[in-house]
Order: sequence, then C-alpha cells, then structure tokens
Amino acid sequence: MTEFVPPYPARRELASVWDGIRLARRNTLGLFEDHCFEDDLIQVRVLRRNMFICNSPETVEYLLSSHNDSFERKSPQMRHALEPLIGDGLFISEGETWRRRRRVVAPIVHASRVPQFAPIMIETACEARDRWSKIGAGGEIDALSEMAQLTAEIICRTIFGRNLGRAHARQVVEGFSEYQRRIDQIDLLSLLDLPEWLPRWRSPGLRRAVKRIHAVIDAVVASHRDREDTNSTSVIGRLLDARDEETGEPLDPAAIRNEAIVIFMAGHETTANSLAWCWYLLSQTPEVERRFHSELDEVLRGRTPDLNDVPRLLYTRAIFEEAIRLYPPVPILAREALKDEIIAERAVPKRALVAVVPWLLHRHRKLWEKPDHFIPERFLPGGKRPESKFAYVPFSIGPRICPGLAFGMREAILCLAVLGQRFQLRLAPGHTVDPICRLTLRPGQALPMVLEPRTTIRREPRAAPGELVSVPLSAACPYAHS
Repeated sequence: MTEFVPPYPARRELASVWDGIRLARRNTLGLFEDHCFEDDLIQVRVLRRNMFICNSPETVEYLLSSHNDSFERKSPQMRHALEPLIGDGLFISEGETWRRRRRVVAPIVHASRVPQFAPIMIETACEARDRWSKIGAGGEIDALSEMAQLTAEIICRTIFGRNLGRAHARQVVEGFSEYQRRIDQIDLLSLLDLPEWLPRWRSPGLRRAVKRIHAVIDAVVASHRDREDTNSTSVIGRLLDARDEETGEPLDPAAIRNEAIVIFMAGHETTANSLAWCWYLLSQTPEVERRFHSELDEVLRGRTPDLNDVPRLLYTRAIFEEAIRLYPPVPILAREALKDEIIAERAVPKRALVAVVPWLLHRHRKLWEKPDHFIPERFLPGGKRPESKFAYVPFSIGPRICPGLAFGMREAILCLAVLGQRFQLRLAPGHTVDPICRLTLRPGQALPMVLEPRTTIRREPRAAPGELVSVPLSAACPYAHS
C-alpha cells in the first residue's frame, strides 16, 4: 500500500516572543518545533506565565485522570474565550458547578440515547446525498462548508427537535461562525499574569453574535416549555425535564441555554472538521478509498445504512479514528494548576498553564510507528498502535472526557457511509490544504472538492448463490422526509 504523509502547518523561525504570539493568533500549531514530537514533557515560559506540555502517556494520565482535581480548571484563554457565549456551561465550569451539571447533562447525551438520535443523523445525511446528486458529476463543492451544514442540521434537529431545528439551524450556525471569527486566540492579560477580574475587550460584532445565539436558544426553550414542540427526543426537552439525581432540582433557564450551546459546539464544528479531513485523506489514498468502498458494498449491499450496521463498518471507523489522530478536533487541551504539583519529577507551580497537545501526542515518534503517515489499518483489531489509552485522546480522557463521544463517533460513521456509497470526492486541481488551528483544527478556510458518482456492489434477489452484480446506487433513503 502506498502510504500518504499529510501536510503540516507551515513553520518558521521566531525572532521574539511577540513574533510567537502573532503566529499563535493566526495558527497555533505553527509554534511547535521538531523536538516537540519526541519530548515527554515540554516546559516554556510565555511572557510571565510558566507552561508545561504533558507529552507521554504517563504525564497525560497524571494531568487528565489521576490528578485531575489539581488541574480541573480550564486555561484562562479558554475560559475567557467562551464565557461570553456559554456562561457556566459544562465545558468551562469547575468544582461543584461542573459536578452537578455533569450529573444532569451526561445521561442526556449518553451512548444509550444514540438509537433515538440515529434516524436524524441518517435522514440528514441522505438529504445531503440527494443535494449532491442534483449538483451532478464533476460539480465542485466546498467539503468543509458541506460538512458544517450537515453536522449543524443534525445537531440542531437533535437539540431543538426536528421542526424547530430546521427553522433555527442557520441562525445558530451563522451566529457561532461570526463568534469564532471575532474571538481572540490569545488572552494576553493572563500571559502577563494580570488579575482574572480585569475585563477583556469584546468587539461589537462579537457581542451581536452572542445576542443572536442567545435569542434563538431562549426562544426555542420557551417553545418547549410551552409544549409547542413535543418531540420527546430533543435535547432541550430533556434538559427541561431533567432533575439533579441528588437534589431533585431542575436546571434554571440560563443553565439550559448554556448547556444547549455547549452541546451544539461539541457536536457541530469538531465533527464537521473531522469529516472534511476524512474526505481529503481518502482523496489522496486510492488504496484506502477502494477498501472503504468495498466495505460499504459488502456490508450494506446497496441499502441505506442504519445504526445496526455501525459495528460491522470497522474500516470506516478506522478511517475516522486515523483522521482524528492526525488532525485532532481540539488539538490543544489546556488547564491551569490549582496548586503546586510535581509532574515527571519536575515542579509545576500553582497557576502554571499545563496542557496536553493531541497534535503532538498523536504524532509522537516514540509512541507511533510512522506517526506522520495516514494508515487506518492501525485502528483495526490487531493493528499496531500504542498499548496505553493515554496515547490517543481526541475526545480528551478522564473525568472530563467528552460526554458526546459515542454520539460523534456514530454520527461520523453513518455520514461517511451514506455519502461514500454514492460519491467519491477529489481535491480540486491546484488547491493546497494548509491545516489551521484556532479553537479547532480545520483544513484551511475552505476545502474545494469535485464530486464523482460511483456504483456499488449488491446482491440482487435473482442472482445465483454467491454471485455479485454491480448496479447504480439509487435506493431512496427510508428516513428522508419522515
């Protein structure tokens, strides 16, 4: 098999710390030097703050699992970047607030709920498939934008319910995109070790984006409270009905809004970026793409996939897992030390910034064979990958592991299966992919790709035993328009 080495972000020499800060505002991953892909613990000083990067399974376990209580506070940059939008939402809350909120929210997006959400995933993927069919062979799409639209529709219908989701998806997506464009990548005040209570400047555009998102979510919550939408599977409906198992108390309206936005963030942008990376990587590896299509043909036989097919789509899952190894959705998981600690015999003072950088960990030369190559086979049963689960953390790990992990994984597999049955995607001629990291890791600002229809292999009712025949993939999606 020809192995493919995907691109890195461009690196350059930095003349000063201010040079590094300017680069970080454009693309954080451009900061890391070659030795960072071999070191187990990295220590730097950024202006007036110490920063440590845990870059081995042992140090990752210490930070995110065994001593999580010492590092449960998210970094100042993350807290100040997201607080205007999500308030005390689960993603940045800590202490008793986090524990109480987690007890309420985790069961709502637990793996056991995925069967209720899967028809929405399949329905929406089929709509995208049919939309691409109308574009026709040789038509060009922006795969990044298409995946963002697909995952936004899924998560909006999941959170808001089918009817309200369709009505409000675009408003929330546009508001969130505007927010991301305007939020500052670097919290300079915290790097200067200035007090947390000092106000951060927010642009008028950012404040408008927040008001737009809050207004939509508040209106949807009010509709559910008045039972205008009685969809029993909607997340907001469940948040309204939820009670803390210890206190019996419901969530207040602001908490419901904050957690709905957190779930939207977790289920939209990261999954969209990861799916876009999958299509790009498949377009560059014909052998992998052929094996992907062969699995779809063998398992599905021309019918639309459902949730029961996911356990059999092993190679499809491996493609996604390898894509998020190379391009982790959130490539930097940063915390703040709440007390003095010692990691790998090195003193870590209180208030130091301590991070796991999946971008480095997943390409660590001591942990992974051919770490920069795209090799999905490493995630098949018996594949060669590190023994420690702390070497692979695309969804974080430990007490603060992403509660929507099962949702996102099954969503990605089903979307790849539905679209991969009908199409191959080819990178537009002349386009160069340049990974860009802001809050999440994207394949640039756009990913232009050309659509190529394909056929599949299925067993026809009149075929002789064991005979396979090739037919066009034209079966209608059973979930469409339900």
